[in-house]
Amino acid sequence: MLKKTLLSLGMLAVVTAGALGYGYKKITDLASHPLIVHADQFFIVEKGTSSQKLAKQLEEQGIVQHADVALLPYLIRLHPELSHFKAGVYSLNGLKTVEDLLKHLNLGKEVQLNVKFIEGKTFKTFREQLEKASYLEQTLTGKSEAEIAKMLGLSSEKLEGWISPDTYNYVPYSTDFELLNRAYQKQQKALDDAWQNRVENLPLANPYEMLILASIVEKETGVANERPQVASVFVNRLKQGWKLETDPTVIYGLGERYNGKIYKKDLQEATPYNTYVIDGLPPTPIAMPSEAALKAVSQPDSTPYFFFVADGTGGHKFSRSLNEHNQAVKEWRKIERERKQTTEGTK
Repeated sequence: MLKKTLLSLGMLAVVTAGALGYGYKKITDLASHPLIVHADQFFIVEKGTSSQKLAKQLEEQGIVQHADVALLPYLIRLHPELSHFKAGVYSLNGLKTVEDLLKHLNLGKEVQLNVKFIEGKTFKTFREQLEKASYLEQTLTGKSEAEIAKMLGLSSEKLEGWISPDTYNYVPYSTDFELLNRAYQKQQKALDDAWQNRVENLPLANPYEMLILASIVEKETGVANERPQVASVFVNRLKQGWKLETDPTVIYGLGERYNGKIYKKDLQEATPYNTYVIDGLPPTPIAMPSEAALKAVSQPDSTPYFFFVADGTGGHKFSRSLNEHNQAVKEWRKIERERKQTTEGTK
């Protein structure tokens, strides 16, 4: 009898050990099971997700098609270093197995997309870029510029100048407003810093006027290191009570009517932005100025210059007097004629 009992216990131990071994194998096999993913597929892990919920999510989304996907919590128990997966949005590109996925989620490296706002562009252009951005939730569709400005807390109905040009990273399913607000806050800080660090006797009444002038400097500058010199020309003109007479303001005032050329009648048209007609600054910025443009206006070079014209190399020739300027204009026109002749000769 004792012999039979011992035999039965022995057989039970073998069966139990076998079952445990089989179960362990199934768990470890799950680690190397392939994922079924598509190109550019994202996977969202919500805050507080348990290993059981993660397993269910993988099964429901068809990422892990394995009869034993419910064993995922046991796999994580066997490998506690994989238990610290973080909430976020993850790219599944390049991941091959369940183990790859768990390691990826534990690193917490969310997928990053980006939108690049280029200095000198307008709010209209920035808004178009937001609308085209991949996986960015569109919440501003149908809202006017004035409505968006109010959402950002601006008293002005215009957003021109208030969005900082930069490259902004974002995770999929962020909102367009969240991104725009970040860019607005960045520009506001840059303007505050520039205003606080401005030189004495700057002919600007308030930070907004600095923002307006910085937008003009941005549009007039082809070479980055010329910004402080370009700013000095406009500062000198404002101090003397001269008209700014800058083409980009005329173009902005023409709006959709601008066809790539400025005509004499355009320079004479009395729009609020035509600085050949109005005194001082236009009523709003004409583009989005960079932080460098803001700094150039707050700390312009000390120069005797009142004029500048293109020099044919992307930069400018600066002049102190109208006679010097007229000579520089003649030189520029000569360079342009020669360039045009060369271009036509190669056709």
